[in-house]
Amino acid sequence: MELKIEKLPFGDRPETNGPDNEIYDFLGEEGVRKLVSDHYELLVESDIKELFPPRGMGLEMAKKRSADFFIQKLGGPEYFNQTRGKPILASRHQPFKITPEARLVWLECYQQLLMCLDAPEHLIKAYWKYLHDFSNWMVNTPE
Repeated sequence: MELKIEKLPFGDRPETNGPDNEIYDFLGEEGVRKLVSDHYELLVESDIKELFPPRGMGLEMAKKRSADFFIQKLGGPEYFNQTRGKPILASRHQPFKITPEARLVWLECYQQLLMCLDAPEHLIKAYWKYLHDFSNWMVNTPE
């Protein structure tokens, strides 16, 4: 299986229809939480670790908020809306300088995890497409 990363032009916001919710049925809430947690563990050791809280309560809260978002986006309970309000993620991430290179690192960390995920290939590829396109919405700083 190949999960390609395409460099997208700064400011390009590809249309995203959301991920295939079938992956939530496969992983369940705890599986999504584990995937997000594992992703953050890679991120805090990566070249973009300064964008994330250090290990401890701040990191655990960031993992929870992110997992809540993805659980909701995948068709699970609306935890994110209940605790944070409507997901306006581009605005929420504005204080952080997210470059195209940071996007690539973020994606590479997910790529690494998804390649090892024990799930049907079509679900992984559909989720990857969503992450790939969605990630460019967060880029707010040119190189």
